[in-house]
Amino acid sequence: MENTTKLTTADPSFDDIRPCNDSEVQSELSKIISDEMVINSILKFRYPLTCKTFGFLLRPIVRAYLRKKASHIKTIHDFQQIVANFVDNMTKTTTDGLELVGFDKLQKDTGYLFISNHRDISLDPAFIDIALFKSGLDTVRIAIGDNLLRIPAATSLMRLNRSFIVKRSIEAPREKLKALSHLSSYIGLSIEENKSVWIAQREGRAKDGNDKTEDAVLKMIGLYGRAKKMSFGDYMRSLKIVPVAITYEYDPNDLAKANELYEKEKNGQYQKEEFEDIDTITRGIRGYKGHVKLVAGPVLDTANFENAEELATLIDNFIWDNYEMYPTALISAGLKDKVSQSDIAKFEERLNSYPEHLRQKVKEMYANAYKNKEALKAHV
Repeated sequence: MENTTKLTTADPSFDDIRPCNDSEVQSELSKIISDEMVINSILKFRYPLTCKTFGFLLRPIVRAYLRKKASHIKTIHDFQQIVANFVDNMTKTTTDGLELVGFDKLQKDTGYLFISNHRDISLDPAFIDIALFKSGLDTVRIAIGDNLLRIPAATSLMRLNRSFIVKRSIEAPREKLKALSHLSSYIGLSIEENKSVWIAQREGRAKDGNDKTEDAVLKMIGLYGRAKKMSFGDYMRSLKIVPVAITYEYDPNDLAKANELYEKEKNGQYQKEEFEDIDTITRGIRGYKGHVKLVAGPVLDTANFENAEELATLIDNFIWDNYEMYPTALISAGLKDKVSQSDIAKFEERLNSYPEHLRQKVKEMYANAYKNKEALKAHV
């Protein structure tokens, strides 16, 4: 007899990439609390001077405190409530305000595929989650690269926050296609189950500030539609894609990005440190961001496109058009007459604190968004 059981994202075949579920919350929290690196990081952050001398006394106290707090976290929703409070506090202390546009127009109990520009590893999806949370909508399942899973505790944290894995490290063509098809199925089934998904428009952050959707990302998403014998256009429209433009007035990682670009130009390559991605995440969270703005576009469920290139153009145009022109972008583009003297002084003080050979790279990074916006106006 033919098996007619419908595949779902709860199927064991997705165990290798899916987020954790409610029954796994306590075990994942235990892994985090047992991790020495986590405890040491907390001590260094909260007690930078005391921990050097009395760390051996403080560690068991911090671990006991975390265990007590963790005992009250039973579900993913419980955990995400704590994350939401953390992001709210981070917004108050490291930004000059968060502006959210368009999210209130989305429907409850509907799965959307959010595709945004990618500037920060953890903040991009975190701010989208906050935008949805404030609009009374469910949070997203977050696509993350397996390059971020080198630290077990970080893996647990991300799985608790509804992250699923993109296996970038696979190189053998046949195995890579199998992994991409597997991933595409998970994304497609999530939307069918009215679970929203976030994925960046490209693999890796736009370190030069030039936000551009990679056709390969869209083609990967479309693999599940091909398996269902649907045309690319019809399948992608069924995913209810929502383009999102994210703007950070100040990028906490602008210097690190500029240095990477400089090293690649000078030496032909850039060698990452072992835990550099974790440092990048930490810097993004703690660092000053100035004003932050997220704009969610209209759902592309009736848009006119038939292939990945045409869809990429639609997403790019939305992001370029809705990217906010904060003073950092205007100054970097040579338009000092359009901003205040205090904004100029503030930005130049930041630039002057950076090594001289990297300052132009930082300015180019901020200016590229303005150039893209102007190019779009000229084309229209």
